[in-house]
Amino acid sequence: MRALSFLILLISCSHQVKIVAPTASEPRVAHEAKASFEMVTTQGDATTRAALSTFTKGGNIIDAFVAASFAISVERPHSTGIGGGGFLLFYSKEENKVYAFDFREVAPLKATSKMYLTKKGEAQPHLSQKGALAVANPGLVKGLYEIHRRFGKLPWSETILPAIKLARDGFPLYDGLSEALDKMKDVLQKDPEALKTFYTEAGEVPLLGTMIYQENLAKTLERISEHGVDGFYKGPVANAIIKTVNKKGGILSHKDLASYKMIERTPVTGNYKGLKIFSMPPPSSGGIHVIQILKMLEPHKLKQYGPQSTEAVHFTALAMQRAFLDRASYLGDPDFDSVPTAELLDETYLQRLSNSIKSPRAIPAENMKSIPLPYESPETTHFTIADREGNMVASTQTINGWFGSGVMAQGTGIVLNNEMDDFAQKVGAQNLFGAVGGQNNLIAPKKRPLSSMSPTIITKDDGPFMALGSPSGTRIITCVAQTILNSTEFKMPLYEAVAATRIHQQWKPDLLKIEAPYLDEKVEKELEELGHNVERGRLGCSIQAIQKTKQGWHGVSDPRGTGLALGIN
Repeated sequence: MRALSFLILLISCSHQVKIVAPTASEPRVAHEAKASFEMVTTQGDATTRAALSTFTKGGNIIDAFVAASFAISVERPHSTGIGGGGFLLFYSKEENKVYAFDFREVAPLKATSKMYLTKKGEAQPHLSQKGALAVANPGLVKGLYEIHRRFGKLPWSETILPAIKLARDGFPLYDGLSEALDKMKDVLQKDPEALKTFYTEAGEVPLLGTMIYQENLAKTLERISEHGVDGFYKGPVANAIIKTVNKKGGILSHKDLASYKMIERTPVTGNYKGLKIFSMPPPSSGGIHVIQILKMLEPHKLKQYGPQSTEAVHFTALAMQRAFLDRASYLGDPDFDSVPTAELLDETYLQRLSNSIKSPRAIPAENMKSIPLPYESPETTHFTIADREGNMVASTQTINGWFGSGVMAQGTGIVLNNEMDDFAQKVGAQNLFGAVGGQNNLIAPKKRPLSSMSPTIITKDDGPFMALGSPSGTRIITCVAQTILNSTEFKMPLYEAVAATRIHQQWKPDLLKIEAPYLDEKVEKELEELGHNVERGRLGCSIQAIQKTKQGWHGVSDPRGTGLALGIN
């Protein structure tokens, strides 16, 4: 994401709130839109237009979802791609039902719980973060294909055309991609295809505005367009993936690719201020903890203090901290370990959590202990779409870190993920985002790593109200929760709810991070006096949100980065 150099804009929402101001190159008009019929918010100009084009061709919201997924794979190769995976929440207005689809990557068949440990049992984070051994079995293409086959309207090939054209015709290099290419230069330039695709002949990052062409990726997308899932999981593309990974020391196999399955799951749900919140269940931790944070804060009536007040930030940080302790303690892949989802969202348990944060001071991480569960029995991308019928989709997709493993399958243009880093190398070890791993998230063959992705859909009176989500690892959970809190508790307009300064606390490391534009100096000083370890820095979130209005839809693409909100009237 581009370097932060935001101006401060003060708005009146019963309290003065600092929000991210639009830049000259990305004015507010690009990040906010209102429309009567369809609405799309994504992190890419071409991606938003690709999704909208499917509606003008007579397609439906799932066609738009597939078109956006393939297009964002081209436009944001450092964040996502067909070498990765993701989640989808789909609200069907006709059925008044929310579907949850898991096309997350899975550990290879040859994976073991100790594959990244030294003989002395010490974790080796570099092995799971970069290189072929970090590659998990990709699920994106299989997920898109199965979802489209079930709900799509246009021919499969029609939904991929915008992405093929984008890869072949190119797009101008923008700040976020340029920064990622610079930061990952040492890793990517060891890969011949990455070097040829993204850098100059002299091995430098191209100038901003230089056209980025991905011809090999265009050919791969054409094969997928023609052959469906077999165009990726079998044949020349599959051969190239396995040959490249094995040559570089990885363990992915043809058997892995052939055995991948998407899973339909039941969304996690919670009631909050008259709204019904639906979010992604495990192996995502996001949904559970978004709901936990909101429910912990609901009894504290933060509106009385005002947004960004010392009291509101203090209680919000404690709620975040408590949720992340539960994440480390209980979350994992429910197909492998018992994940107490119902208990973690039990009203009595949530009330006890809420009571536990009634502390006048910060609670050091080592002093925050788990509360017994009421057992009733033994850089990522996001986009959001809504249509004239009232259907909504929220999808978060990723290859995990910037440019994933840093490995491209030779001749295909595919950047392969480093999703194995989302597993715990051992209990207590921390991953790329500092998240602490628990027993339930240890590596096992065909297991899905724990995620923080939190695509969320909210309904009101059995109708659409809001859909949103974000990239950025563990920060996704807190950024999504704060946007909902801003909109519902503090009654901010959607743009201000998205653009307001955000905080993050994830238990360990025990830091209260505050992003720019920073909070008032008085508030930050008071938070430090309460015992919070305040640290200023970037969070990396990029909320993509759509809210129902009397006139239609209000869409906002986070002004913190490149993105476009656009609708059809």
